[in-house]
Amino acid sequence: MRRLSASQARRVAITAQGLAAPRPSVKPDLGHLLRTVRRVGVLQIDSVNVLERAHHLTLFSRLGPYDQGLLWRALEEHRLFEYWARMASFAPVEDFPFFRHRMDRFAEGNWNRVQELDDRAPGYIESVYRQVAERGPLTASELEEPGERSGPWWGWADGKIALEYLLAAGRVLVAYRRNFTRYYDIVERVIPSPYRDGEAPSPEAAQRALLLKAATALGVGTARDLMGYYSIKGAEGRRALAALLEGGSLVEVQVEGWAEPAYMPTGIPVPRSIESRSLVNPFDPYMWNRDRIERLHGFEYRIEIYVPQPKRVYGYFVLPFLLGDHLVARVDLKADRQGGRLRVPGAFLEAGADSVHVAGELAIELHELAGWLELDEISVGDRGELAPALRKAV
Repeated sequence: MRRLSASQARRVAITAQGLAAPRPSVKPDLGHLLRTVRRVGVLQIDSVNVLERAHHLTLFSRLGPYDQGLLWRALEEHRLFEYWARMASFAPVEDFPFFRHRMDRFAEGNWNRVQELDDRAPGYIESVYRQVAERGPLTASELEEPGERSGPWWGWADGKIALEYLLAAGRVLVAYRRNFTRYYDIVERVIPSPYRDGEAPSPEAAQRALLLKAATALGVGTARDLMGYYSIKGAEGRRALAALLEGGSLVEVQVEGWAEPAYMPTGIPVPRSIESRSLVNPFDPYMWNRDRIERLHGFEYRIEIYVPQPKRVYGYFVLPFLLGDHLVARVDLKADRQGGRLRVPGAFLEAGADSVHVAGELAIELHELAGWLELDEISVGDRGELAPALRKAV
């Protein structure tokens, strides 16, 4: 069995995610963006905007300052599509066939909210589909009878429930977004025919393809790591893993300090060294699996957005700072758009890291981030042992 040291595993994982690759030396274009999304496989969408939305931050970590309009162009030109690939996510359009079995499964499922709507208003869901087919793309509020919300957040109106069901079932998809609002259209007008009309892979073949994509995006991971990347269920995932091992696409490895066996794509190289410098947001694919991050880096991370302020340890929106093959610090960040400042309420150094070196490298990254967000100043607060050195470096 192949063996990896802890540092080798980190280098493999960071490289697989595109965080070790040099950022483009020219202004990133649509090709750079698409290659980045293909590399990570799935780009999680999140609405938290205290700094910048997560999908944009994930791209910035790999591309540096880029035109955010490129992402919406890729969606509108049907180079990407939006689906529940993990959470709400963007994925390359060529991966659409691998999710057809999930869409079929959802369409055949007995979902309480949908069943209640269908019992209360028979034919309503089909009428919503016909409206989209005839008039789309449409937002939920543009339906003839959108209904009324029953509360905040997930208190969706009937029209929204119907559209989200149709999306999950693959009958409608998101044609584009405006001001973060979804515009729904029928799948025939969103997914190009080469990816839509061919014979869909069997569920087993699709699971194998997704699991191999997860292994490629992660570089190295346990069975649970790999299955979690695309939310593949245990029994299905174990069968897919066994098939990939038998077929030689994956190999089993032992990682130093890991209690469970790990797996990696056959022939994947192990870099001797890497030079990375990135702020990594909580919804970045690299950070999804907190247990894996702790195994790789000895770095405990908890998102504190939903923690009451008096109980927060580090802050509201805290980004780990990746330097080389270590997570060396974490910073609480906020974009003060009205004041034109990138605020750093807290900056915290990890044990064993050199504060002066880390502060200097972090300052470079913060200046790039501030420039990208069109913020003129960086204001460093007092919280955290890294704050004095970072204030001086900035």
